[in-house]
Order: sequence, then C-alpha cells, then structure tokens
Amino acid sequence: MRTLAKFLTRNKGFLTFMLCMIMFRSAVADWNVVPTGSMQPTIKIGDRIFVDKAAYDIRLPLTHISLLHLADPRRGDIVVLDSHAANERLVKRVIGLPGDEVAMRGNVLYINGHAASYVTSSYDGIHDDLQNPAHYEIEHYGDMRHAIRLSANWPSPASNFGPVKVPAGQYLLLGDDRDNSMDSRYLGFFPRGEIVGRSRYVAASLDPQHHYLPRGDRFGAALD
Repeated sequence: MRTLAKFLTRNKGFLTFMLCMIMFRSAVADWNVVPTGSMQPTIKIGDRIFVDKAAYDIRLPLTHISLLHLADPRRGDIVVLDSHAANERLVKRVIGLPGDEVAMRGNVLYINGHAASYVTSSYDGIHDDLQNPAHYEIEHYGDMRHAIRLSANWPSPASNFGPVKVPAGQYLLLGDDRDNSMDSRYLGFFPRGEIVGRSRYVAASLDPQHHYLPRGDRFGAALD
C-alpha cells in the first residue's frame, strides 16, 4: 500500500491529466479512424475524423447516458454511432428522420414520395476504383447535398428497397458508397441513443496504399 501511495503521490499530475483526457474524449470530442470505404468519396480510407460528442447531447462520461439533450441529428449529418446490430462503431449519413417514408429505386433515393436529384461528378484518388470502377453523383434533397459512389459492375442488391417508415426515436442511415456499405438497408433502423456524435472535419489522414504517408490536403478538410 505504501508503494502504491508513493506512486500516486509522485504521479498525481500525470494521472489527473490522463483522467481529464479520458473524460474529455468520452463526453466532449474525440477522433475516429475510418478503416473502410463505406463513406467514400466523402471520407477516404485512412482518414481520422473529428467527432463532436457534444453535438446532440451532454453525456455522462464513459456511458451513453444523456445528461442534457441539445439537438437531434439532421438529414445529411455524418454521425458516429455505437451500433448494437453491427456490434461495432459505424460512421454513416443521416437520410431518414423519425416519421419519414424512405425508398430507393435503382439507387435513386425517395423521401416522403419525392425523389432526390442527381448530377454527375468525378473524384480522383479513390484506390477502390482500380479494382471496382465506379461513377459519382451529387445527391440533392432539400438542404442535403453530398457525393455518392456507385459501382459500375457490382450494384448492391439493396439498390432497391422500401418504402419503409422510420419509427419514432430511430433513424435511417446510409453510407455514401452506396454499393459498398453495411447500413440501414441491412441492419435496420438505428436508435437515437446509439448516436454518439457528429463529424464535420477530417483531423488527419494517412494513405494506407502509400506506406501510410500523410495526405496533406486532407488535414482539416470539411466533410460535406
């Protein structure tokens, strides 16, 4: 016990700092490594995204217990969630809000009976395009506007689904890489309580295809 007491006394400054850092990352802000391509081209494989954990709730540190409700996710938000259905942390885009009716026909999104509009676009530096060619569209519905990736050769069997109505307290989330995303089309709706934060910026980015060298142009990049 004396040895432990001496250790705590000698290192109380460091231990206090570490405890504060853990609490801060748990309840206020954190970063999240994105190892998969389900949000390409918006988020590239190897991006470290900044996660605002106080965007929607002030939570009890190290828990999902909300102490103060600040806001609810909006359509188009990129959210980070601890998914029970997927048994892992996910990064997806909010598409369907509680009460919405959502459907998809040939990768064309319909919300409450109205189709999103699409404009052809192009993106460079997506390594998956070498093995799985794709084309890109800007998807626009209301205030929501972002890029999506569509496989040229292997369209997802879930490119047609619904219509489904989003239950109260839940959200329909999709990946921007529509033919390569495990999202609400496979996992169902996601409860509000599983959403732990919102991401709007890339904190840093390392390119796994080039010896994890930094992508300088991605540091601080905004996520649309």
